[in-house]
Amino acid sequence: MSSTLERRAVPVGGLLVGEGPAVVIGGRVSLRARRGQAGAGPVGIEGATLVEPYSADDLPAIAEHADAVVVGASWTRDIPLVRAAAGLGLPVVVERRREASVAEWLELADYCAAEGDGQVILCEGGRPDLGLMRAAKVASGRPVLADVSADVGLSAAAVAAGADGLIVGSPDPAAAQGMGAGTASGTASLGSGTGSAGPGPGADRLVAEEAVVLVGALLRDEAPATLPECRQAIDRLDAALATLLERRAELAGIVQRIKPVGGFAGRDLGRERALIARMAVRAPALGEARLAPIMNAVIEAGLHLAEERAAE
Repeated sequence: MSSTLERRAVPVGGLLVGEGPAVVIGGRVSLRARRGQAGAGPVGIEGATLVEPYSADDLPAIAEHADAVVVGASWTRDIPLVRAAAGLGLPVVVERRREASVAEWLELADYCAAEGDGQVILCEGGRPDLGLMRAAKVASGRPVLADVSADVGLSAAAVAAGADGLIVGSPDPAAAQGMGAGTASGTASLGSGTGSAGPGPGADRLVAEEAVVLVGALLRDEAPATLPECRQAIDRLDAALATLLERRAELAGIVQRIKPVGGFAGRDLGRERALIARMAVRAPALGEARLAPIMNAVIEAGLHLAEERAAE
């Protein structure tokens, strides 16, 4: 088992994986899909984020054009190629071989760290075992990625399990050329401010970014060090808060249709006080006195919306 227990973040291009918000990486280019086509060269990997080599012949182009090299799950036992990839000087993304245990996975990660500069990220893909991914993160302190390309619906679960980033998009290099190979972003459309290097597979990316913002806002600890980072973190929380408020208003509207006496006349002040008391347990710094006017505004906004809809 790895003895590297301290938490560490790894920079990959313009992203920081393992510290701050989870990131979304739009694609992982695999040169193994070409099966060593003669003269393939760097086509399709210019500006790529994560690239998996087919052979050692691909490594110079990867070193020149990619932000990180992938040790693919299918060849983790090809030690000469693993050694050569780890020695490129790029961050190394170590995928787990399907049958590998946590101990075997982390042993390979430690080997790559020793052969390179120590910048190693774990990656769980295919049909990801999120419990095993979380165990590896806890045991090693290394950042972890979840490749949800095969099922982007797992994005929220992956972030909840502790993924520091999500990989979405096609691993096929031909497809990657057409969509901006290996493009990467944080969650710019939802307020991270990290920007985007390219379009990426739109629908899947949006699902992943929603998971990063909504689930991450609730479960990921952040310690921003600068004013822009603080504002970006607040923007992410506000995006999650807006989503929850909209959902609350919809549920409140259903309540108004069910209650015998709806609207402002039907307010249950005792229930509201009990609600605020329960919320204060989760938000002790705010306390009941500060939460009361906030929730009053939320409740009244929902009632006004319900009245407007009933009058339509």
